[in-house]
Amino acid sequence: MAKADIIFDQAQQIFHLRNEKISYIMGISEGEILTHLYFGRRISSYHGTRDYLRYERGLSPNLAGAPGQVDRHYSKDVLPQEFAGNQTGDFRSPAIIIKAADGALATDFRYDSWEVFAGKPELVGLPQAYVKDTNEAQTLAITLKDKTLQASVILYYTIYAERAVITRSTQVINNSENIFYIEKVASLQLDMPKRDMDVISFPGSQFHERQVERQKLRQGITEFGSRRGASSHHMNPFVIAVDATTTEQSGEAYGIQLVYSGNHQFTFEKDYIDQIRLVSGINEDGFSWQLKPNDHFQSPEAILVYSDAGLNGMSQTYHHLLRERVARGQHQYQDRPIVINNWEATYFDFNAQKIEDILDEAAPLGIEMFVLDDGWFGQRDDDERSLGDWYEYTSKLADGGGLRGLSEKVHAKNMKFGLWFEPEMISKNSDLYQQHPDYALQIPNRPMSLSRDQYVLDFSRPEVVENIYQQMTAILDRVPIDYIKWDMNRHMTEVHSAILSADQQGEVSHRYILGVYNLVEGLTTRYPEILMEGCSSGGGRFDAGMLYYFPQTWTSDSTDAAERIKIQYGTTFGYPVSNMTAHVAAVPNPQTQRHISLKTRGDVASSGVFGYELNVQELTQGEKDLVKEQIAFYKKHRHLIQFGDFYRLKNPFTSNEAAWEFVSPDGSDVLVYHFRMLASGQQPFTITKLVNLIPDGVYVDQATGERFTGDELMYVGRYDDPTQAGDYVSQVRSYYLD
Repeated sequence: MAKADIIFDQAQQIFHLRNEKISYIMGISEGEILTHLYFGRRISSYHGTRDYLRYERGLSPNLAGAPGQVDRHYSKDVLPQEFAGNQTGDFRSPAIIIKAADGALATDFRYDSWEVFAGKPELVGLPQAYVKDTNEAQTLAITLKDKTLQASVILYYTIYAERAVITRSTQVINNSENIFYIEKVASLQLDMPKRDMDVISFPGSQFHERQVERQKLRQGITEFGSRRGASSHHMNPFVIAVDATTTEQSGEAYGIQLVYSGNHQFTFEKDYIDQIRLVSGINEDGFSWQLKPNDHFQSPEAILVYSDAGLNGMSQTYHHLLRERVARGQHQYQDRPIVINNWEATYFDFNAQKIEDILDEAAPLGIEMFVLDDGWFGQRDDDERSLGDWYEYTSKLADGGGLRGLSEKVHAKNMKFGLWFEPEMISKNSDLYQQHPDYALQIPNRPMSLSRDQYVLDFSRPEVVENIYQQMTAILDRVPIDYIKWDMNRHMTEVHSAILSADQQGEVSHRYILGVYNLVEGLTTRYPEILMEGCSSGGGRFDAGMLYYFPQTWTSDSTDAAERIKIQYGTTFGYPVSNMTAHVAAVPNPQTQRHISLKTRGDVASSGVFGYELNVQELTQGEKDLVKEQIAFYKKHRHLIQFGDFYRLKNPFTSNEAAWEFVSPDGSDVLVYHFRMLASGQQPFTITKLVNLIPDGVYVDQATGERFTGDELMYVGRYDDPTQAGDYVSQVRSYYLD
């Protein structure tokens, strides 16, 4: 059985974390500086090959000491470190800044002690990767101290026995008699020697999430982050550092992913001798945390992954870890149901009869769940009112027995019943706002900014979270509900809390996210049978933090298949397919007005957790027949798609094609999707080569009965169908091992 080892070599003063895949090595250097030595492919032992060279650097300060005792060849300014301080000799991006009682911002944390224990510590109140057995991981806790501040940090490093993963987090402790303020604290710092590297990030916008951008790291600072109060559509909390030659199938890749849903920051700095530093954690912009004597602060967790098998190798590691040791609950490995909701059919204008008409059309198609979307609560006839009033709008569904009656009708058709909520928001035109206007985030004497005609509830306040919890449980205790779609449709402005002092307002954004986590934890604990799906105007909070609570997330409000190919492709770099919901929408598409065939729309959507976002009553009989075929196909291959191994084959950001592959763990079942974007008058012939098959296995094409060996499909490949006319066409091939 594979195991994880954490070794302290007393003679060399080094720590070596290793398993069968990776090694992570650090040392205690002169002046008790914790230095970074190596992270990468496993090595059996270390004998000083990365011990830092002594070399005098002009304008690089040396460690403080008495005259004559200072080594001019030794400076923190160029020394690779594990947790760099501020204003004490290292001019690169620091891992921690603390504002002391006298206003000084200097930090200088030196090695103090270490401890190793089996398993992994729990981060109270935060999402995290976990272990099911203490034997599957080992944790190293290294304590550093700043004697002047009388402060400690504990750096946690957990190495899994069978995964190329190191999880990192930081705890800050105030050992002094004074209050101080944490202005910045990293979850992870990674220093690397000179090398030619690129960074891959995932920027975007609403309808355009997780686009793939690759750029060369140059001298200076390259930074990615969000300061919107959410992980955001605009920059996902996940980046990859790669060698310039790394591809999908080969080369080294270092993935860094935060298990966090709020403001985040990834800072790459290439120094004047081309060394690279990465510092990542809560975004320091606007952040400040008051730490009282004997109190502590825990950073979010970062998941660090190494791959020497290219980007697909890195993605496989993330897919398995997030699916197996971040996602939780009884739905973790359950096949997810095929969904339809009423939004595009009715918007706010519905009654019991309209909903029953939709059910009558949807059930015979094989759809497994109906979701009642926005408009069922308060006096919600438009989007200008009633957010925060989570009680039933009784007159809307009165002729059908209300929500409970509708639930019974849905279940009678052997379908599950879901409900839409937006718990974090409040409308000015609502009972809750009239009773508690201070519940909305706001700054005294400053106008409040509307977005989508709504404000943000101050979830940094426990009483606000409790109010929403009580309202939601009153509905969920009374109405049989199988699914919740949890939406969040605006970002934070006027970030200020009425209950915090002036010198604690920098805590609001982080306390807000902790409040969200607290509410969701309470609901998932009380209702473990309810499948919950995250949403934030689409994929605006698609992160590992939300995956800890929601096993699936609405990938984007863009349902245009052409846009979705890129969005879903980009999402798979860091997140498993079981996390990624994808639906077929009507044409012309509501966002782009583009017409794409129902076949291609179905093929794109069936590459995730499948469903429909259209009015089934408007489908022709031919379209209904095709929908039945799509649903039957998906049910046949659902478990492979949701829980099999996924590989990207062709990149839609750099070519006119996209292709990806699903393979069962034993290599016996294979699905291959190919998409061509734009047609050509002289259509080129293209070939798709598969990966990770059994080389001498015989694979049978389920549609044609043709037989191919695995190595033939991998190394020779097959021509894609060039005969399909028009733009945005697709082909799906299914193989089984004979």
